[in-house]
Amino acid sequence: MPDKLIISDLHLSGSRPATIHLFLRFLREQTSDAEHLYILGDLFDAWIGDDDTTPPVPQIIEGLATLTNQGCKLSVMHGNRDFLLGEKFVAATGCSLLPDPFVVDFNGTATLLMHGDLLCSDDQEYLQARKLLRSTAFIENFLSRSIQERRELAVQYRKRSGEVISLKSADIMDVNQETVEEYMRNSGVIQLIHGHTHRPAMHQFSLDGQHARRYVLEDWHDDSGAYIRISGNSIIQEIFC
Repeated sequence: MPDKLIISDLHLSGSRPATIHLFLRFLREQTSDAEHLYILGDLFDAWIGDDDTTPPVPQIIEGLATLTNQGCKLSVMHGNRDFLLGEKFVAATGCSLLPDPFVVDFNGTATLLMHGDLLCSDDQEYLQARKLLRSTAFIENFLSRSIQERRELAVQYRKRSGEVISLKSADIMDVNQETVEEYMRNSGVIQLIHGHTHRPAMHQFSLDGQHARRYVLEDWHDDSGAYIRISGNSIIQEIFC
């Protein structure tokens, strides 16, 4: 049975050409024997609208379109940096957009896929901002502006976000275990895969008397990219260099 690959938090941007090169090489070299690639959010460091064709966007879209044209399925989940990915992006790449959370069957094991930010329920300030930014009113107002205005606003938001993060404790920006268990219980799963926190690990715990697992994907760097390979009944955490 062909493998499935899962990645997250690449944060691709023009300021990180090495990471872009690594990702495009990953698409060429690691997906030839895969039937499905899942991207669990923050593929881009910022996505200001499907009408933005500023480099390196066309190059990345071309790489993804080549992947799907060769027969590999592509599913993309919104992250906190690229939640404006829309239908034009879908049409250009041949991907499908996944809701967050989303349950998928991996060889008989129901698995919950998430970006991961919803699990950080101790950070109420972030969750309130998330709700505002994803509201119809905010999105319509943002997309009505010029690309240059949107780009400047995105830079300002990232700067403010970085300043706020620097003042928060490490614990408040990690997942809340009770929230993890609530999402898993509500979805009827004992296996969860997510990104967002940049804290790669495999956590094992008891969930209602069952052995449960939570896999956390690592963010990508200029010289290495982490991914999960679903091969048969095995979940393998690998690094692409």
